Amino acid sequence: MTRRTLPTLTLETVLSARVSGPACGVDEAGRGPWAGPVAAGAVILSADDLPGGIDDSKALTAARREALEGEIKARAVAWGVGFASVEEIAELNILQATGLAMCRAIEAMAVQPVAALVDGNYRFKLPCEVETVVKGDGLSLSIAAASILAKTARDRLMVEMDGVYPGYGFAGHKGYNAPVHQAALRELGPCPIHRRGWAPIRALLAQ
Repeated sequence: MTRRTLPTLTLETVLSARVSGPACGVDEAGRGPWAGPVAAGAVILSADDLPGGIDDSKALTAARREALEGEIKARAVAWGVGFASVEEIAELNILQATGLAMCRAIEAMAVQPVAALVDGNYRFKLPCEVETVVKGDGLSLSIAAASILAKTARDRLMVEMDGVYPGYGFAGHKGYNAPVHQAALRELGPCPIHRRGWAPIRALLAQ
């Protein structure tokens, strides 16, 4: 079996040269869950100080993501994490709330990028130039690093929410669809961090 190619710094190096300034990678975590906020990460990496083992967060174990999170934060030129709340998702819709989380991640960076590589094909309105990259978390090191920061930050928050709203299993499924989550919703009803407007939740509660 052919091993897939790991992400590199090529795309951001080319983009940074074109815009004559720092280019970051941006990615999100939590667009699909039934509960909890959507998170975004933004990272500027230095070719001279790259943490080893960065990959798409979905290809890594939770333990590996947590280890890389510290490495990325310690060695990146700049990084930021942003959230958009369940209330903002309901008000704006999930796509626009994702863009808001991305803006907040970029605004939290100690060094502001001139341009951003964003995973996917949707051109979000961000406080810098945007270049989209389909399946970017498997191609760009900075997008992959951003995906790790977004995922670990959101997972940590959902573990905390498991203590605030016990019985739903948030520490395990992180708000995603799962049999235990469905059963808890039927028994307990939605809690304040459930995305009540989402069709699957409405359909489940109507049964």
